[in-house]
Amino acid sequence: MLPGEELFRLGEAAASMFLIDTGEVRLSFDDGLADKLLGPGQYFGELAVFIGRHQRFARAVADTPGVLYEISQAAFNELLQREPRVVARFMQRSFAYLVAGEHQLVQHLRRRNEDLLQTLDTLRQTRTELTVAQQLVRTDDLTGLANRRGLYRYLDELGSQPLNDLKLALLLIDIDHFKQINDRSGHLAGDAALRAVAEEVRRLAGPLELPCRLGGDEFAMVLRVSDDGELANRALGLMGAVRCLRLPSLREHRLSVSIGGAFCADPGGWSIWYSQADRALYDAKRLGGDHWRLAR
Repeated sequence: MLPGEELFRLGEAAASMFLIDTGEVRLSFDDGLADKLLGPGQYFGELAVFIGRHQRFARAVADTPGVLYEISQAAFNELLQREPRVVARFMQRSFAYLVAGEHQLVQHLRRRNEDLLQTLDTLRQTRTELTVAQQLVRTDDLTGLANRRGLYRYLDELGSQPLNDLKLALLLIDIDHFKQINDRSGHLAGDAALRAVAEEVRRLAGPLELPCRLGGDEFAMVLRVSDDGELANRALGLMGAVRCLRLPSLREHRLSVSIGGAFCADPGGWSIWYSQADRALYDAKRLGGDHWRLAR
């Protein structure tokens, strides 16, 4: 054999084994197993004479010049008849070698399995961290409601959600006289008022509806209602709930909200729906606050 000479390939049909007289042969395995370098007196491919034709488990290449003997299954059977004791010792040695190889393979697979499990754990952790990060980006820090990014994400996904004969509606909500709350009671009291109103907005929202804070003292809700009457009841219910709030930090100030509503007709879009609801909100605030109006 000559250096670099390929004796057989991985997956090739096997019908004989090899015995090294001089020189060295390198066996290259798949699945990341380390190469094995064999020298004089060692053999390989013995399964071919034990079990017959099968696919080679490695690629064999001559590493140095040398002499190699190839033994076919027929020659092996003939030797078995003539020298059974010699063959028995050879098979005993071979089986011990195979068992050791099997044990090494099991250990390798176990390590690979452990590495895979660790990788999966890392991926799960990364996915969780990414989900949390995405959630934080779409969430208002003060109130925990969705922010504008969360709202736009929700609007992008609306097309894939059936309404089941319901109508999509938008409510815009402003806290009345919010500047006076900050001026008279301080910004911490203003933050407390925002959180309290946000909690009532959250309670009003159903599972497939979105409560959000657009900024400042402005909140929004995307609702699913059956008709004008249900939308009015939802708006009036929120106004009543806010009216009942009692916050010690606000001293004598009583909270109230103004609400403007619009049905999200299709074709349309966020800018159109917002403009309609904003005009209705303006009409409600012109009445002095603690009112609600529906865009017509």
